[in-house]
Amino acid sequence: MIRRELLGTAQVPGGERLELYAHGRDFMIVLQRNELMSTRMRGSEEALATMSLARLAGRPAPHLLIGGYGMGFTLRAALAGLGPKARVTVAELVPEIIEWARGPMAEVAAGCLDDPRVTLWRGDVADAIHLAEGGYDAILLDVDNGPDGLVRDENDRLYSRSGLEAARRALTRGGVLAVWSAGPDKAFTARLARAGFAVEEVQVSARPNGKGPKHTIWFGRNP
Repeated sequence: MIRRELLGTAQVPGGERLELYAHGRDFMIVLQRNELMSTRMRGSEEALATMSLARLAGRPAPHLLIGGYGMGFTLRAALAGLGPKARVTVAELVPEIIEWARGPMAEVAAGCLDDPRVTLWRGDVADAIHLAEGGYDAILLDVDNGPDGLVRDENDRLYSRSGLEAARRALTRGGVLAVWSAGPDKAFTARLARAGFAVEEVQVSARPNGKGPKHTIWFGRNP
């Protein structure tokens, strides 16, 4: 039997402690007993990128904001679908997440953080949103476990009415806010609509082969 090997720990600012484990060739990031992400389940994180790009069809050089990096599944899928003139800003609050990507998970990262189209924002994605005024064609949020914060209480401000309104102001006309969640949330769907978005809710499989649990992605278009 292959045992899990603890590779590192990270304290989320204002939140809980994360642990990085290796299990054979797989990696997982764990919060207490909750597996937040794993290399075995990347399907919905990749869909967050590919389905967002599909909704931006016709924009030759879009600028995306991705928060946070996680294991890089969303970033790599976005880069694979974007042209050479596109730009991607990646916001990551936890420094160790980037250290793991460049260290024990370098093979998984596959150099995506060094792509010339990528800019790394070392901080809270909420701050990146508030500093932007109509600058992003898409904002892709995979922060915490979804709108119901688990890792850090301050993440709730992203998904509040005021946080969603800030995201809409940070988007270009027709731009897309895409939000990943481990499960559905009727109250959040309604909150997106009240913030002025045209809302679409999609269920996607956690695994690339279409199997495993279903996760939720909301797409909110800025009119």
